[in-house]
Amino acid sequence: MKALIIEDDKLLLDTIGQSISELFEYEYAADGEEGLYLALQNIYDVIILDLMLPGLNGYEVLSKLRENSITTPILILTAKDSIDDKIKGFKLGADDYLLKPFYSEELIVRLEAIVRRSGVMISNNVLKFKELEMDVKKRMLFISGDEVFLKGKQFELLQYLINNKDSIVTKEQIFDRIWGFNSDTTINVVEVYASNLRKCLKKYCYEKYIKTIRGLGYMLTTGEEDNV
Repeated sequence: MKALIIEDDKLLLDTIGQSISELFEYEYAADGEEGLYLALQNIYDVIILDLMLPGLNGYEVLSKLRENSITTPILILTAKDSIDDKIKGFKLGADDYLLKPFYSEELIVRLEAIVRRSGVMISNNVLKFKELEMDVKKRMLFISGDEVFLKGKQFELLQYLINNKDSIVTKEQIFDRIWGFNSDTTINVVEVYASNLRKCLKKYCYEKYIKTIRGLGYMLTTGEEDNV
């Protein structure tokens, strides 16, 4: 999974990064404007947001993200401890609020909780979907106890679909997340990998859970409806 840390204190940024590195890959921004840009241009599983930032402050970043329909779980991490600050943060769309200084263990369990509420099951770096278990750290996949071998970006595609289960993800979102903006290939590669992923899952009848949403992209869902 991938996190965005928006924090201007370099020492604290390093501490946060070390704390979450077992669960998340992460990118960071040192000011509000850069953080907003990254959050709008990329897809993250969680955002850790300071309030007292140069440029745009954390409240402004939070407000603009929600105004732009960015639903990524956001944890505010700040020294601002008044009840008014907390209420304001939650009203603007924050999912959790943690005060500095903080314990790394508490940060981790809070991040796990808000990501779990967004639909992703995390247990020792394992994502779960029905009888499918994906060990993200070891890059291993099991269905009903059988190991299933996926090539690099097939694994990443399935991981991304699980992280966003029951939600439509566009081809553009998938391409930007897995191949990146600077890739030399074209967006058509998404269809190729989605087709190959389905073939790999067909033996276990799991290909039916990857729905094609015509004109948009894909959705991983337990629903039995046909592609739409």
